[in-house]
Amino acid sequence: MTEKYVLDVAWETIMLTMKVSAPALLATLVVGLLVSIFQAATQINEQNLVFIPKVLAMTATVVIAGPWVLRLLITFTIDIFHQIPQVTH
Repeated sequence: MTEKYVLDVAWETIMLTMKVSAPALLATLVVGLLVSIFQAATQINEQNLVFIPKVLAMTATVVIAGPWVLRLLITFTIDIFHQIPQVTH
């Protein structure tokens, strides 16, 4: 096992983490921004008004993007398991 191999696996892991978390984070960001604009326009300062739409957006995103995320994680895990014999030599 070389340093390059370890760095490559670490890089793949970081990229996978970003791909997996991006849909939910982006949906939450957009909904939070829209609700904040609405609150600023109507001068409503209620903290719970931001929380509920964010939770609903994240839940919907996880349900919609779940199969894609699962496919990415399964592919990555299978690739790592296939590389085990190469690492042991």
